[in-house]
Amino acid sequence: MFTTDQIHKAFSKVKSGADFPQFVQDLKEIGVTHYDNFVSDGRTKYYGSDDFTLDGNSKYPEMKVNEISSLDSLKHALSIHQQGQTDYPTFCKQAADAGVEKWITHMMEMTVTYLDKKGQKLIIESIPKP
Repeated sequence: MFTTDQIHKAFSKVKSGADFPQFVQDLKEIGVTHYDNFVSDGRTKYYGSDDFTLDGNSKYPEMKVNEISSLDSLKHALSIHQQGQTDYPTFCKQAADAGVEKWITHMMEMTVTYLDKKGQKLIIESIPKP
């Protein structure tokens, strides 16, 4: 199964949202099937085959996730992040402001699903090939 060190190595290559498709491919290659990223503190739970899971640590101090979600704000944050205009911490803050509790990245489906605090799907995006 995959290790925290392998995940950190893949993440270290990410400088902006433009690097995300390659990051997903790198995780897929080490055996990650999907992961949940929690916006409030950056914790990530990684999943692999045979019910294997690995819990990551918080990546930043806890921040408040807005109770009311804003699809327009999330779309804007995603757009500028994918163009490489924001770094990861900035995107996470913008996602929290837009009411995103977590996103789920599926390597097999090649999608990212953004969920609000009520578990409602705000956006499901296809991940482009690198």
